[in-house]
Amino acid sequence: MDTTSIVREHFEESIKVKEKSLNILSGQVARAAETIHAALISGHKILTCGNGGSAGDAAHFSSEMINRYEMERPALPAIALTTDTPTLTSISNDYSYEKIFERQVRAIGLQGDILLMFTTSGNSANLLPALQAAHDRGLKTIAVSGKDGGKLAPLLAEHDLEIRVPAEKTARIQETHLVIIHSICDLIDKLLFGNPNE
Repeated sequence: MDTTSIVREHFEESIKVKEKSLNILSGQVARAAETIHAALISGHKILTCGNGGSAGDAAHFSSEMINRYEMERPALPAIALTTDTPTLTSISNDYSYEKIFERQVRAIGLQGDILLMFTTSGNSANLLPALQAAHDRGLKTIAVSGKDGGKLAPLLAEHDLEIRVPAEKTARIQETHLVIIHSICDLIDKLLFGNPNE
């Protein structure tokens, strides 16, 4: 087994997906950052969610907002709906796993807030009720997805936004999601506080 060649294949495949995403998604990523910026300057917050690696992405984005990305700046309001273990386990136990994000959105989501969802397939059974809750509560949704968008894509409203990575492999989608997260974080900082390089 040529282990070095396998590693090269991973890097090369990841680069190809990122290059394809660059050409397709740049405008959508910019619009997502502008949407989040508009919500923040209006006094609203960002709620994030996802499962597995996407749960990590949701928490990653929220931590970059609350702490900082690269520049020194005030903390920004973001809540990862994936990190409160007592809440997640009690909802799963008392109701069902499908409701873990929905009940949180209904509890703390306010009109004008943003629900930022991460999903590689768009088929997670707990994201669909959360999207409905967001619509009911007057939140805009940004879905960072992949593959064909799954069951989630056709349920997005006209005011929602989907950033769909053009790839099939979960690993390649998640790697590109990370670039999207960092691009949005950087743009939010620059939109709110200016570009220090100018």
